[in-house]
Amino acid sequence: MKAEFLPQKALKLGRDLIIADLHLGYEISMTKEGVYLPNMFHRTVNLLKMLIEKEKPKRLIINGDLKHSFVPFKQEKFELKTFFSEISPLVGEIILVKGNHDVGILWTKELGIEIVDEIELGGWKIVHGHKLVEGEKFIIGHEHPAIRLRDEVGALIKVPVFLAGRNLIVLPAFSPWAYGNDILREIVSPFLRYFDVSESKVLVPLDSEILDFGSFGKLSKMLERV
Repeated sequence: MKAEFLPQKALKLGRDLIIADLHLGYEISMTKEGVYLPNMFHRTVNLLKMLIEKEKPKRLIINGDLKHSFVPFKQEKFELKTFFSEISPLVGEIILVKGNHDVGILWTKELGIEIVDEIELGGWKIVHGHKLVEGEKFIIGHEHPAIRLRDEVGALIKVPVFLAGRNLIVLPAFSPWAYGNDILREIVSPFLRYFDVSESKVLVPLDSEILDFGSFGKLSKMLERV
């Protein structure tokens, strides 16, 4: 089954829509640490609703880190209930592949959400990516992959990317707050250490299109000279 990369930082496999790393409740967690951020919850929900209405998937698969805080709290639970009340009517089924942030999430089964550690789909195994598991072809999140580029005035900007290889696809974070981890400087997921990603394509989701930046290996060498 061929994967279709979408500029909305999502992936389609047949009638399934896959996103990763929403980190709902992030702003609330930051507030508890004394950092005040504008709440992006409604923007995130609306972006996902528009994407679902456009692509019309049968299932939505959330590949880990639906929520942010490791310590569940009341406002987070309210946001999750609101999230599912908005999204569930738009798709036939929602599956959550548990990520390392998804502690205290089992209560969402009462809302009709299926929770799994992994799922196989079209020859791919979908796991969050924070720990290695057995298999050959994987779709993961967790990494929040991004690269740094210089704009026309010389300023550095960070852009989210897909990594697309024969045996490993890495999804960018769907959260607007997850600016991303610069994979040219550091990697987080053990999958990127285990798999050779030098031939993987670096795909940049931008507005209404996907830009192909070539292979990860060649891009790394080119940007080293900049």
